[in-house]
Amino acid sequence: MSAKVAAIICAAGAGSRFGGKRKKVFVDVSGRAVFLRSVELFSQRDDVKQILLGISAEDQELVNVKWGPNLKFFSVSIFIGGAERFDTVQKGLELVKDDIDIVAVHDACRCCVTAELIEQVISAAAKSKAAIPASAVTATLKEVKDNLITKTVDRSSLYEAQTPQVFAASLLKKAYANLKNLDKSTISDDAQLVEALGQNVAIVETDASNIKITRQSDIAVAEAILKSRPKKLPEGPAGPYIEAQW
Repeated sequence: MSAKVAAIICAAGAGSRFGGKRKKVFVDVSGRAVFLRSVELFSQRDDVKQILLGISAEDQELVNVKWGPNLKFFSVSIFIGGAERFDTVQKGLELVKDDIDIVAVHDACRCCVTAELIEQVISAAAKSKAAIPASAVTATLKEVKDNLITKTVDRSSLYEAQTPQVFAASLLKKAYANLKNLDKSTISDDAQLVEALGQNVAIVETDASNIKITRQSDIAVAEAILKSRPKKLPEGPAGPYIEAQW
């Protein structure tokens, strides 16, 4: 019997660096809103029993009017997130059902995540209780103070954390209960909270194509990444509106 999974998709951030009239999670990338791509991938998994979408209160009307019917069809529960990412995850955790074994936390702006990567990270977490995707750092890193380089950082053991970050539900709840004992200003992801408990977090090594959309220019990069991947052929006869299903 496979573990029951809940997915918390974080879409409540302000996205101040992105600019533009619409928040980055709601912008179209190759015909679909950024956040919908992640919703779709999790909804296709039989082991995912809950999808919790955290949005800001000011976006509630937009989401309900524009995407409400689709989200209802895929049994997505919308909740109001917080000012910070960890506030949103904490609120999402409160809605996770008691029979859920594993929780996957995903940034809605990582629309290039693949079904294969999600599978690998969930499988790794089922074995180790905590796993995240991560890509090896390839750039040369400089430590800087007052616009002057103070040190070139050894990158040989450095990895860039991505999402979905996946944990045993009880472990993640314990990690968030411990948040009150930590300096919140230093917390940047869920794995860091789990590490603070002394728990090892496994990585699933991947590449940098699972990008996080932060700026307007990232949209073109994401579209190029998605376009470069082979399209999965639909099972059975394809109707004329298959591309417009979302």
